[in-house]
Amino acid sequence: MNRATLTLAGIAAVVLLVLANSVLFVVGQAEQAIVLRLGAHRATIKEPGLHAKMPFIEDVYRYDLRLLSLDPLAEQIILNDNKRIEVDTYTRYRIADPLKFFQALRTERQASIQLNQIVSSALRRVLGQAMLPQILSDERARIMEDIQKEVAEQALQYGVAVVDVRIRRADLPEETSQSIYDRMKSERERQAKELRAQGFEWSQQIKARADRERTVILAEAQKQANVARAQGDVESAKVYNEAYGRDARFYDFYRSLEAYRKALGGGETTMVLSPDSDFFRYFGNGPGRR
Repeated sequence: MNRATLTLAGIAAVVLLVLANSVLFVVGQAEQAIVLRLGAHRATIKEPGLHAKMPFIEDVYRYDLRLLSLDPLAEQIILNDNKRIEVDTYTRYRIADPLKFFQALRTERQASIQLNQIVSSALRRVLGQAMLPQILSDERARIMEDIQKEVAEQALQYGVAVVDVRIRRADLPEETSQSIYDRMKSERERQAKELRAQGFEWSQQIKARADRERTVILAEAQKQANVARAQGDVESAKVYNEAYGRDARFYDFYRSLEAYRKALGGGETTMVLSPDSDFFRYFGNGPGRR
């Protein structure tokens, strides 16, 4: 085989490769494709494998058949109760109609931009009608369903099927959180001062009531003691009177002995009295002699 024949064979092989590359194309397991003939739709291919197209007049556009993710940046939204929150969401979607997707968006990057706007609009509309306690309660699931439903309905016009829209995080903005924290701290300090003042007032009232009750109890006890003492004095006088009435001379003698014991019992008492003083009338004489 001479050089010319080899050259022609090489050229033929290159031509065949170019033609094969122009005619045949492969659709992967995770891909789907549309075939356009001079800009008009000819076929939509969702089965993987080797397929053919007419060279030069037909073009193939491939799109992912798997679930795609949209993770936009967090944005601030004003709720119905004028609370401002920072919402971080994620969206899962797939290209359901590649032809409509091509006609409306063409690329996945453009799809991300458009879906981001749809999700942001739905978030602002739905959350704008909700209160902060609802976002933090069991009603959050219903709110997310409303958001997902609205996003899914709007995305259908672009050939996109939205599978899920979720709020990953919903927090107050940093400056708002700090402001609320400062306000809560001031409120707690005010309540603490009120409670301390109220406790001091209650303490003073309890002490005053205890002092008043103590005074009343002591006065009542003193009164009862005086009454008991007076009753004792009366009983004592009655006993003395009864004893005196039974034997007046013996009673005088007994009282005189008591006086001697008290006056002379210490042993250090010096008394200067006349022997015939009435104080010594019983010295040397019993109660039967005077």
